[in-house]
Amino acid sequence: MPFLLYHGRSHPQSGRRLAAAIAAAVMAIAAVLLVPRPAAADTPWLTVSEDGYASFTVPVASVEAAVGSVSQIAVEGNFGPSFTWAEFGLTRRGDAWSGVLGPLKPGLYSYQVTGDDTKGLKDPTNSTVVASKPLWSTFFVAGDAARLLADAPQGQGGKVETLTYGAAGKALVWTPPGYTARRTYPVLFLQPGDGVRATDWLDLGRAKQIFDNLAIQRAMEPMVVVISDGGAAGGEELRKALADRYRVHRDPAHQAIAGVAEGGARALRAALTRPGRYAYAGSFSGLLTDVKADNRQVKLVRLYTGNVTDPAYNATIRLTKALDRARVGYEFDGVNPDAGANWNAWQENLIDFAPRLFRKVRDHGPSAGHGRLKGEFTPPAPGTTPTPFVTEDGFVTFETTTDFQNAQNVKVWANWAPNGSWLRVPMTRAGDRWRVTVGPLGPWFYYYRLIVDRTSVKDVSNPTKVTTEPTWSTFLVPGEQARLLTDVPAGQGGKVESLTYRSTVANQDRTALVWTPPGYDPDRAEPYPVFYLQHGGGQSYTDWVEMGRAKQILDHHFLDGNLVPMVVVMGNGNVPDFNRELLENLAPAAQDRYHVSSDPSQQALAGLSMGGGQTFGMLKANPGRFAYVAAFSAGFGSGAGVDAQAINNGTKLLRLYVGDQTDFVYPSFMTSLNTLNTLGIRYEFDGVTPGPHGWDVWQKNLIDLAPRLFKR
Repeated sequence: MPFLLYHGRSHPQSGRRLAAAIAAAVMAIAAVLLVPRPAAADTPWLTVSEDGYASFTVPVASVEAAVGSVSQIAVEGNFGPSFTWAEFGLTRRGDAWSGVLGPLKPGLYSYQVTGDDTKGLKDPTNSTVVASKPLWSTFFVAGDAARLLADAPQGQGGKVETLTYGAAGKALVWTPPGYTARRTYPVLFLQPGDGVRATDWLDLGRAKQIFDNLAIQRAMEPMVVVISDGGAAGGEELRKALADRYRVHRDPAHQAIAGVAEGGARALRAALTRPGRYAYAGSFSGLLTDVKADNRQVKLVRLYTGNVTDPAYNATIRLTKALDRARVGYEFDGVNPDAGANWNAWQENLIDFAPRLFRKVRDHGPSAGHGRLKGEFTPPAPGTTPTPFVTEDGFVTFETTTDFQNAQNVKVWANWAPNGSWLRVPMTRAGDRWRVTVGPLGPWFYYYRLIVDRTSVKDVSNPTKVTTEPTWSTFLVPGEQARLLTDVPAGQGGKVESLTYRSTVANQDRTALVWTPPGYDPDRAEPYPVFYLQHGGGQSYTDWVEMGRAKQILDHHFLDGNLVPMVVVMGNGNVPDFNRELLENLAPAAQDRYHVSSDPSQQALAGLSMGGGQTFGMLKANPGRFAYVAAFSAGFGSGAGVDAQAINNGTKLLRLYVGDQTDFVYPSFMTSLNTLNTLGIRYEFDGVTPGPHGWDVWQKNLIDLAPRLFKR
């Protein structure tokens, strides 16, 4: 739900009408997001917004009635990078497990609810079914990129019927809109792969919707499509039963075959080794690596593969070489950069393949955005390199040590869901280790941990550390988007030092980290402005450096000429009285050690989450003490007793930030805007930062805030 506001000296408030509109919008948002849903069986467990946010609310009572008591609930689905299968953990809040994931790309998603890794249950409030997977449900995220996957208008699509053949054979048959026995149709045989059933082409592949929409648009020749579970297109019994019931061609020029994974390999073998059978063949993530080609009458052989997470990627490289040696002509659709071996890729393959059948086409090249094969993908041999192993194009391979060879379930939990939310991707056994390759990940800073049989474990092969989260490790995928999070060249950045001081509030010696800019001069005539930057709950003074990448952000901004030379103090906010700690202990210690100003106009304060709440507390209790104030993912709270005039008079900048609907502070934050408007406090807010209550959002907040300080 987009909600963009800007308040400040350059964009004054527009009066009561705007305030009333904002109040109404905030109340509506709060009503949707804060009111708990009843635990009735018919209340949807899943709702999907128009902009692709999937909100899950699973009643505790329903879970316990189905599988008994559980300690955790996850929604498993094709939510991961390249649409890989991943787990989205829900949080228990009262009588329900809940969470928001998104925005998801347009397309079809499948999912099931799972407790404690092994206790699966189907969403009883979702009527969709996947015949081959009784616990799965599906949902569709609409959008232009998925328009061919949407249901055709009522009455305009083709029909799907069941055809029986032989002793017990069954196939699904799609006939085009307007099918008539007065004409004869060409035939496409679709093959599933091992472990895939014919019904999956409909339930997960959206084959009916694809054919319906292509037919309505006249983007494909009218044809009959046969989907069977049997190998080699079901054999002669199926062909005879098909010809007996439908008006179809039987000559090779009007026969096509395609399949996924092992079905793609079978399709190629059938077309290339059986003369006089098929004129068209498609292999979607096919695993064939070599073939004898006896059929020179094939008009089209088209190969498809996903990215390096697709087992067919290396197989396709070997197959193209084998076809070249055999002098068999073929077309290659290019490497799909955004999907692996899954139905999201195979839907695209079918959309590309079907319009090429039984007609002349001009374009024989790869699909738009698809790349070339770059050589076989081979991660380092087990045990030969620290993990993760990151390729230049963002594919990351994780590997455990041999310590977990007897584990039953190992996953990697990381911030690689849309905009930095967290997903767990299952690893697979590789000898006495566990491995998985994930990607492509966009350039950014990532943090992760291993989950071994539901226990959080540090990747000891990764030397990085997070002091407040001992099981976390970090890595960076380089690229322009992540430039401000990367280290600057050696010797060009500022310095981070430890500042130890005596706290009368905590009655102990405490430590802060202090960044000084390049060229910091303790003897310059004018003291430096000072920026106090606070962490959140469960964190400490180390987090802005280890997780927030504050040094890298500040270094780059300074070298880019965007930053007023300043000193940044990152303190420990875990105290019962933050205001006293900052004003009586930390600030005096910083002023004693560093050449920083005590003038309020040259002081700034910001914090995230809990630290944002502390920042608001300081603003209320000591208006004007800090001229520059910002809060990341925090609510203002009550307006009782707040001196709005003193805040406006003493604050040069009050800038507010929050994540999107996946940030659990979002509702209270939006309510805060109404409170500030009612009080007449001037502030800036230019819209949500895409992402959850996490470091991806707060890094972006600091990137935006730092260049704005001490410039008014």
